[in-house]
Amino acid sequence: MSGPAWLPDQGDLDRARVLRFAREMGLRTVADLNALARRDPGAYWAGAERHLDVRWSRRYDHPLDLSDGMPFARFFAGGRVNYVAAAFERADSFPDRVAIVWESEDGRAGTLTYAALRAEVTRAAAALTRLGIGRGDRVGIFMPLTPECAIATLACGLIGAIYTPIFSGYGPEAIAHRLTDSGARLLITADAFHRRGRRVPMLETAHAACALAPTVERVLVAVSADSRPDSWDDRLDIAWHDALAAGGDAPTADTATDDPFMLIYTSGTTGRPKAAVHIQGGFPIKAAHDLAFCFDVRDDDRVFWYSDIGWMMGPWLIAGTLMLGATMVLYDGAIDHPKPDRVWAVAERARATVLGISPTAVRALMRHPTELVTRHDLSSLRALGSTGEAWNEDPWWWYFRVGGGGRCPIVNYSGGTEIAGGIVSGSTVAPLWPCGFAGPTPDMAADVVDETGKPVRSAVGELVIRQPWVGMTAGFWNDRARYLETYWTTYPGIWRHGDWARIEGEGAEERWYIDGRSDDTIKIAGKRVGPAEVESVAVGHPAVAEAAAIGIPDALRGETLGLFVVPRPGAATDEGTRTGIIERVVTALGPTLRPSVVRFVDELPRTRNAKILRRLVRAAHLGATEFGDISALENPSAIAAVRNAR
Repeated sequence: MSGPAWLPDQGDLDRARVLRFAREMGLRTVADLNALARRDPGAYWAGAERHLDVRWSRRYDHPLDLSDGMPFARFFAGGRVNYVAAAFERADSFPDRVAIVWESEDGRAGTLTYAALRAEVTRAAAALTRLGIGRGDRVGIFMPLTPECAIATLACGLIGAIYTPIFSGYGPEAIAHRLTDSGARLLITADAFHRRGRRVPMLETAHAACALAPTVERVLVAVSADSRPDSWDDRLDIAWHDALAAGGDAPTADTATDDPFMLIYTSGTTGRPKAAVHIQGGFPIKAAHDLAFCFDVRDDDRVFWYSDIGWMMGPWLIAGTLMLGATMVLYDGAIDHPKPDRVWAVAERARATVLGISPTAVRALMRHPTELVTRHDLSSLRALGSTGEAWNEDPWWWYFRVGGGGRCPIVNYSGGTEIAGGIVSGSTVAPLWPCGFAGPTPDMAADVVDETGKPVRSAVGELVIRQPWVGMTAGFWNDRARYLETYWTTYPGIWRHGDWARIEGEGAEERWYIDGRSDDTIKIAGKRVGPAEVESVAVGHPAVAEAAAIGIPDALRGETLGLFVVPRPGAATDEGTRTGIIERVVTALGPTLRPSVVRFVDELPRTRNAKILRRLVRAAHLGATEFGDISALENPSAIAAVRNAR
């Protein structure tokens, strides 16, 4: 492999928060910090919370309590903190700093200072209190990523209520399951949002969900510019602006470190979605930690992450920037509407310093002329972010060279809903390798192991975590057994995350790669391969825009390799193209991995945060009639596309 694509200069090293933190701990490097987290996670996190200036209402007695075992580790035991109140207490010294920059697809835009945000959150908290919502009550938030959405999440945290973020594009049954399972008493929604110039109703969907969710008593509705009164239910609905107009105050909940503030649902391979429980002294601190130490975010940064409240990155953006006193950039709209350069225009207008988008979004954007990017003044950007799925090299290089002008590192970031942030990450102080990660985030005792739990290098293995961390889920809501079975039974005392990973190189040239979910693994004649490795090779073919690799049962070899590819516009889908794809895979990966099936499809099944659902590709190809949990599926038509693939 050639050398790194990017190296930090002295300016990057001088400004780096993570290196300043290392010096505060009497250490020199990120590797030294990671060694401390592996050896003594309590000491690491005691130092990290001091650096992050967390404002405790009662300081903790012990940084880490393992009396209930690793799966139920308790950080900051005995402490009390309300993360919203703590963040606003810090913000008392900078009330006029911008907290939110926002823009909607229809052109509305604005800002909120920290003082204005605090006032709005206080009014919203008072409104929730008047509706009978208090500490421990559950609230569903089914909204586009608007200022009202951020205010709603923070108001819940301030009064000690527990919110459940719900994807803005979910249908009634998926919403109802989350409301019923959590026991939500209130649903906060909007009457509509706009996508690609079209009004998308939400309130009708919310009503249909509430009809299936008997625990919901009222619906609080943020009103759009083109509200339709005939869609309202006067017995159920209350307008957001009417509820907040009464003003008032609400008591700040004196919450313990381990009091829940959020239940966020993550879809499993099969069965019902599971609710990860996140706590006041966990998720927000981990989010702030990763923004500070992986992305080098300070109080003068503006972070624009294209997301949705139902994806972990939405709550992560809100809580993390707030805890750091930085600025969150919220965009509610399509990434390429009304013109293909919309995301770059938003970044320019917001003067974003960090931009995060998924590899799938990059693959869509790179189809357009590069002039649509370069005509914008993106000089404010100093780092690019990506998460959600594995990279292919061509889109990665395009994002680096065109999106970042070859000067901004891509901080590749991978973790999960249950993690509250990253397990592995890129860095602004380490060499940047195409498609890879610099290594574990500083706090993570991550490793790659074989079936016996033995560490492996330069080979695909299971991604595991050997020590607890701040931000780890406190379990699944009302389902202790499922939590233990999911993460802690394969390797006793070690968290098995469910991703295939590789570690390549040594020392300064070490880099990590994620090769897909381990339940997506392909094993051919005893050789195990992550689908992302195959897909990256396939996408290198000039006719292929996207690809999904699956294992197909085979009596002789266990499995053979199947490839489902989305062709580039105008590309031939004939036998010559098929043969070219096959030969490209054989040349790159060897004859053992020769695809037995190559099919052309118009689309691949994916979630709203752009992850390809390979298990659905496999199930549809094999003729399954049951598909498990598909609530996260954005495009159900893709199942038929795979089933009928030519």
